[in-house]
Amino acid sequence: MDPTAAILPESHTEVPSPGASAQARGARRFDFFFTKATVLAGWGTVVLLAWIMGEIAYQAWPAMVKFHLGFIISQDWDTDNEVYGALTFIYGTLVSSALALLIATPLGVAIAIFLTEDYLPPVVQDFFKFTVELLAAIPSVIYGLWGIAVVIPITNPLGNWLNAHFSWCPLFSTPASGPCFLPASFVLAIMVLPTIAALSRTALKATPGATKEGALALGATRWEVIRQITLPMASTGIVGAAVLALGRAMGETMALAMLIGNKNQISASIFAPANTIASLLANSFGEADGLQISALMYLSFILMVLTLAVNALAEWVLEYTGATKRHV
Repeated sequence: MDPTAAILPESHTEVPSPGASAQARGARRFDFFFTKATVLAGWGTVVLLAWIMGEIAYQAWPAMVKFHLGFIISQDWDTDNEVYGALTFIYGTLVSSALALLIATPLGVAIAIFLTEDYLPPVVQDFFKFTVELLAAIPSVIYGLWGIAVVIPITNPLGNWLNAHFSWCPLFSTPASGPCFLPASFVLAIMVLPTIAALSRTALKATPGATKEGALALGATRWEVIRQITLPMASTGIVGAAVLALGRAMGETMALAMLIGNKNQISASIFAPANTIASLLANSFGEADGLQISALMYLSFILMVLTLAVNALAEWVLEYTGATKRHV
């Protein structure tokens, strides 16, 4: 018998095998490189955005120096005399996007409610969900062709009838003459509908089920629960969805270029042709030269700033209202 066995207590600690140690070191190295890769990807996105904005600003610098901030409030766009202004295109961009949002938001929220409140069996709900999401996969030019073939022939008689009976209203002060604000905004609303529906559905599904069940137990109808509990509690996500859809609508190009009329004017009528920043860039950049290229890049910079501001507003709304609810 070993005399040291009576002196030293028996140890139950298992010595790790060399293979296990190698696996642990490999896992730690993987975690290290994965963490560095994600940090690099995050900062790379910031650098890429700054690079894009810097390059656009550099190309736009001659127009910025010549026109200053007066470029934003000027309506002139005369390529022969090299006089350029952005107000007409900013107006067309904002109005068409706002009209699209006005059409798409109620429809998107209604679709989200329909897909959330179990009106149909799960299989049928999944079919409708897939159909709505499929709208986002249709190319923009297809929407434009559909708008020319279907939407404009419908809106033209409507516009002429409204102008004949309600011409005193600024919104109907001009007859419909083909491509104009209304068909462009309607098609744009369909294009941003999946964004609003998907994000609103997520917000509606996040509402506490116990609160809704308690209201139903107290005798509230399903519609009363939706109107008084679900929608107010999901309002933060719905507003964020609408603002994000607005940013998406402001940058749309091909469908707007085909449907809005591409006329450089400011009109209060929804049946008047107009122009947007994106459609002007698509139609003019290939043939531009000299100072016109710089002016178009100046417009690009303005559109990028507007889009970033809208998205930042959406993030602020979601974060601020979410933080407010957490502190309540």
